[in-house]
Amino acid sequence: MEYFDYTWVTFMFRWGHVIAGVMWIGLLWYFNFVQIPSMPKIPDEQKPAIGKVIAPAALFWFRWAAVATIATGLVVAEFNGYIGDALILGIGDGVAKHTAIGIGMWLGIIMMLNVWGIIWPNQKKALGMVEASADEKKAAGRTAMLASRTNTMLSIPMLYAMVSAQNLY
Repeated sequence: MEYFDYTWVTFMFRWGHVIAGVMWIGLLWYFNFVQIPSMPKIPDEQKPAIGKVIAPAALFWFRWAAVATIATGLVVAEFNGYIGDALILGIGDGVAKHTAIGIGMWLGIIMMLNVWGIIWPNQKKALGMVEASADEKKAAGRTAMLASRTNTMLSIPMLYAMVSAQNLY
């Protein structure tokens, strides 16, 4: 066996990409379809458990799964020789797979930037991890929620593009 077994390494990065992506999108959908809608039903005395224990832990895995998903996806694209063509959406090469996977890649990158640039800074305020007034916490919570909802909507065409690309040439 060669020191660098291209097929095995590529497979492992693809598998890591899938695992990280499932964690990332799974947590995104948990926040938007379970946690946020359930919060009004939780008695006030139990809400600190969500804000102080569950949400910080879930947000840790959420944001790092986003990084892992993008990093492993870019490595897979590089190893398979289509990273440049995908990042320019297949413009000029006529390869539908490059366009589809490129759309998925860009949506994923935008979503990751949204996680780190909007959702996480605002969640830190909303959860009291950084200094903020009551009004700032409320506004930050709403901003984080809207950015998260945006990512939820972007996740659907992103997943479609990623999956459909596997069936194109």
